Amino acid sequence: QVQLVESGGGLVQAGGSLRLSCAASGSIFRIDAMAWYRQAPGKQRELVAAITSGGSTNYADSVEGRFTISRDNAKNTVYLQMNSLKPEDTAVYYCNAEIRTSYYYPTRGYWGQGTQVTVSS
Repeated sequence: QVQLVESGGGLVQAGGSLRLSCAASGSIFRIDAMAWYRQAPGKQRELVAAITSGGSTNYADSVEGRFTISRDNAKNTVYLQMNSLKPEDTAVYYCNAEIRTSYYYPTRGYWGQGTQVTVSS
């Protein structure tokens, strides 16, 4: 079994910062891409940022220059540093990881339980 556990969400004023963490644990052979998604009330889940196992990153236009995704492969952990937060960043943030649990099994995606980020104006 594989688990992704997120932490670091909370309430912050506009212009403030938060750092999200997501740690993967369990039967892990290899982790490929890791990513953060978010879902605001009444909206579809959207990709915020992604990072490959080699460290290449990509960001949604709405967060480019304000958010930074990083990972610690030794700890099986991905981070999202969020600066200059805006009220429109308010959402539940989900961690996603492409994980292979064994040499014999294909890679599949796993999701965390989500962490609430609320930005007040």
